Amino acid sequence: IERTVDLLAAARRFKLPVAFTRVVFAEDGSDRGVFNLKVPSLDSLHPGNADIEIVDELTPEPGEKVIDKKYPSAFFATDLASWMAHRGADTAIVTGCTTSGCVRATVVDAMCHGFRPIVPADCVGDRAMGPHEANLFDMDQKYADVVGLDHVMGELERIGLRNEA
Repeated sequence: IERTVDLLAAARRFKLPVAFTRVVFAEDGSDRGVFNLKVPSLDSLHPGNADIEIVDELTPEPGEKVIDKKYPSAFFATDLASWMAHRGADTAIVTGCTTSGCVRATVVDAMCHGFRPIVPADCVGDRAMGPHEANLFDMDQKYADVVGLDHVMGELERIGLRNEA
């Protein structure tokens, strides 16, 4: 979260489109699926449960998108791809948890939608280091550029300064 705070500040400074996701299901269970069978703890993620809220350090600002999703990918069954395209985005910087689940699924779908995924390795996490490292390696080999946050920040500065000139 601490490293993502820095990235979020830079994205806002350069007026980049920012989107957040959260997993939310209807309280009556009417929209639950196979994901819930594999991860029953998801059943409690419904409106009114504090666990669906975005952490205070990353609170969305007006104009930033909050996507309620039912599956690991931020793109699956959401309007994220069209929202990004409408704003002229060609790249998706993906942060969050878990590296082996939601992050990876979002990265693969971002690439499939024609966006260039970038994963700042110090802005993602997982339940254990093995899956985290294996998925970072695999994403970097096939789907995304996995780099450190300092590299991403440097590129944002370079691009931002170029756009101001």
